[in-house]
Amino acid sequence: MKEIILLKLGEVVLKGLNRHRFEEALLQNIRRRLAGLGQFDVRERQSTICVSPRSEDADLFSAQERLSKVFGLASLTRACEVEKNMDAILNAAAEYLRLPLSGVRTFKVESKRSDKKFPLNSPQICNQAGSFLLSRFPNLKVDVNHPDYTVRIEIRDTAAYVHGNAERGAGGIPVGTGGKAAVLISGGIDSPVAAWMMARRGVELTAVHFASPPYTSERAEQKVKDLLARVGAWAGRITMFTVPFAKAQEQLLANCPEDLFTVLMRRLMMRCAEAIAQKEGCGALITGESLGQVASQTLEAIVCTDAAAQMPVFRPLIGMDKREIIDMANRIGTYELSILPYEDCCTVFTPKHPRTKPVLKFVEQAESALDCGALVEECVAHAKMTRIAPPK
Repeated sequence: MKEIILLKLGEVVLKGLNRHRFEEALLQNIRRRLAGLGQFDVRERQSTICVSPRSEDADLFSAQERLSKVFGLASLTRACEVEKNMDAILNAAAEYLRLPLSGVRTFKVESKRSDKKFPLNSPQICNQAGSFLLSRFPNLKVDVNHPDYTVRIEIRDTAAYVHGNAERGAGGIPVGTGGKAAVLISGGIDSPVAAWMMARRGVELTAVHFASPPYTSERAEQKVKDLLARVGAWAGRITMFTVPFAKAQEQLLANCPEDLFTVLMRRLMMRCAEAIAQKEGCGALITGESLGQVASQTLEAIVCTDAAAQMPVFRPLIGMDKREIIDMANRIGTYELSILPYEDCCTVFTPKHPRTKPVLKFVEQAESALDCGALVEECVAHAKMTRIAPPK
């Protein structure tokens, strides 16, 4: 018996004349994720991708784990590949699925016959397989409505495949098909989730992090790198720019009204991130803001912040509450890192009473006390670039 991994395409199958572009990007992403795990053949037919090991040292277990985080896949499962004859299929089903079938009480068989030349139709395949498995496993009964386990048999162009219940895939569309954007990333809970959500829509990520030494520590910056690595397990490699921001914050603190400090800081951050995004060929900015969550995320504050940028700003969390965001952070593996107690630059100069409904005209008047162009130019000039690789 030959064991392989079957990957089912998700939203990609709904694409029209440009579907091949999405499929090619997905195949490239799959091959990248399999690097270092041995030699694999990766081929796509009939909206299904077959990942087949070519060497004995190919790590199928790790391959499945990595592929579960590839955007563009609806589901995946380990499967047994056999010849297209019923004797081989029935024996493979009994042997390959022996362990799960021995531990359940009810089952059913589902069949998909893509090769219409196969002599039996799908109901006939199910009947024969069900009868055979009942004879081999006396603990089993058939339940077609609510089975404990489902045996699946697929008859395709070159082979037959036998497998059990499939694992849900990452969904979305392949990274690299949705353009490129720069995410403003802090060490908090929200921005890594926002980055993940945009990567799930095919966006290739560049990250911009603002550090304020000596007010923030190297551990705070390392925390952000670790968060991006977790996101990179799904999104692939991410380029991170660390912007030294303490001097700009000190200028704001010395020259601007305290109650407008946060919104003015956000506007300066947007300008810096936009300058980096333009150099990196990005078409938009991404933030982790959720409407009304804090003072800088009121509707009025967001309007003032957006006015500082020319690029569109995507806020995928805008309508989510904190519980939903935390649940998502737990799902993608960033929550426990995000709550580590290292301060980021957004918290070290927080005013006691920030204005929640700033007016753009007055914000711009307060901002005129600064040479914003020079501050942005200096911050961007001293930004440090780091390549963040997904964890192995």
